[in-house]
Amino acid sequence: MNIDWATLGSVFGVSLVVTVALVALFTLGIMGLSRQERASAQGGSAALAVTGAYACFAACTAAVAYGIYLIVA
Repeated sequence: MNIDWATLGSVFGVSLVVTVALVALFTLGIMGLSRQERASAQGGSAALAVTGAYACFAACTAAVAYGIYLIVA
């Protein structure tokens, strides 16, 4: 059995970067919802924060769906 270590390292690097990016996107979404709650408690509106949060969650969903597609295909 011959292991291609360079390819294995490349796969590890890409998976690490994608994981960190997904966590960052999800964190931005949570922060957007948090700002919305804070604004509504103060009597304001935070439509931009909610829109950004939903966009982050949609990007996370799309990335996960694409990953599942790659595994299944």
